Amino acid sequence: MKFCFLLILSVFSSYLSAQKESDIDAIIKREMSERRIPGLQIAVVQNGKIILKKSYGMASIQNNIPVIDATIFPINSCTKVFTGVAVMQLVEEGKIELSAPISKYLSDLPEKWQSVTVEQMMTHISGFPDIVRLFDPLTGAALKPEKQIWEELKVLPMDFKTGEQFRYNQTNYYLLGKIIEKVSGQPFDLFFKTKQFQTVGMKNTVFGDSRDVIHDFAPTYSNRSFMDGKKLDKEKLFNEYHVFPDYSRTGSGLNTTAEDMAKWIISLQKQELFKNKGTLTKMWSPIKMNDGMPTSWALGWGITKFRAKHKALGMSGGGRSAFLVYPDDNLAVIVFTNLMGSTPEDFLEELAGVYNPDIVKSDPITYLRTNLKKQGFNKAIDVVNSEKKNNPDFNPGEAELNDWAYRLMSRPNQLNDAYEIFKLYVYLYPNSSNAYDSYGEVLLKMGNKAEARKMYEKSVKLNPDNENGKTILKQLSE
Repeated sequence: MKFCFLLILSVFSSYLSAQKESDIDAIIKREMSERRIPGLQIAVVQNGKIILKKSYGMASIQNNIPVIDATIFPINSCTKVFTGVAVMQLVEEGKIELSAPISKYLSDLPEKWQSVTVEQMMTHISGFPDIVRLFDPLTGAALKPEKQIWEELKVLPMDFKTGEQFRYNQTNYYLLGKIIEKVSGQPFDLFFKTKQFQTVGMKNTVFGDSRDVIHDFAPTYSNRSFMDGKKLDKEKLFNEYHVFPDYSRTGSGLNTTAEDMAKWIISLQKQELFKNKGTLTKMWSPIKMNDGMPTSWALGWGITKFRAKHKALGMSGGGRSAFLVYPDDNLAVIVFTNLMGSTPEDFLEELAGVYNPDIVKSDPITYLRTNLKKQGFNKAIDVVNSEKKNNPDFNPGEAELNDWAYRLMSRPNQLNDAYEIFKLYVYLYPNSSNAYDSYGEVLLKMGNKAEARKMYEKSVKLNPDNENGKTILKQLSE
């Protein structure tokens, strides 16, 4: 009797597993078709085990090479979570203090930079000018020696007063790399390798870019518009070439597989990368802005759902790779693609919902995305107001709205959709300087300079230290 019961249970469990895999397949194939993604890798972690790893499509179209489990993808800014872990490991060793000014570890800093803390850099509220401005805008390459880049960077004005607002910035992680090297006494890539990759058993994880020879590497593609006759109305798949200067790779230089990433997440949650239980909790927590409000980032982690029913943390990179960890649900979903602009972070929640349906029901951004695709993005404010009547706790987060709208704006055919989400952002957060700054940006991109000027004026009025807004207003006046 007991044997029959176990047999039935095993058969039922296998059926459920097959059904979930089928649901995952349906979502992935739909998104690959809609977004024109050539190749994709997914891994799902549940209860400390990899319960699903699958590969789809082509890694290299020109060479007719399919994606396999060993295919290595660039993960771009997902690298920052590894940098976050490296910093926290050095915090445990007593070599870094999160609240200490970076002048404690680095010299030759401009005066206004010296009091910025390590944790303010990790959460992008430093206000530093972005080093990427001094790189080649097409490839990301540094066209000058690092020393010259550094000298030019130091004389650029701060974007805003430290702690007053958030602005994503590669300078922060460039400097974190310098601190890691200074206090550990070794190159950051070696520190990552010995303290993380070897500990986890990440055999397919390596620093590099388009210049490097990486076995089983998936090249990057993008869909770009091109002229068809006299109209810019056709899209074509292009090869992309990216360079991450060696010294800046703590921000975006890693390449790995979904399986390796899954192993890393398991190791992280099993306390194999940290000595103390409180370290992970600290890393996964926001710090405070000058006004006492929490930051939108945790320490190295950019996708943060702190107050959601299903708490989640993760990161996205290059508009082509993303992952989410649900610590309270013992669940994680990782998706890597070889298409810039595919933004898999858009459908991570839906994938997680296959394993826990309540995740989709309780996530405002996923709810909005699925409903606005049906009703039209111009109904965004109406949909939110309608849902709030039924569910007063329905509250799309400020950072999530902003990130989503920027992802939409990066796609030529969804500029109007981005406009509607930025408009919703301003509607829901009328006292946010960043909301008006972002709304002004999409209006400028749409050619509406008069309305854009109004938005930037409101942004600067709310935050007089918004140097970006001041610069654009000056440009609009010329």
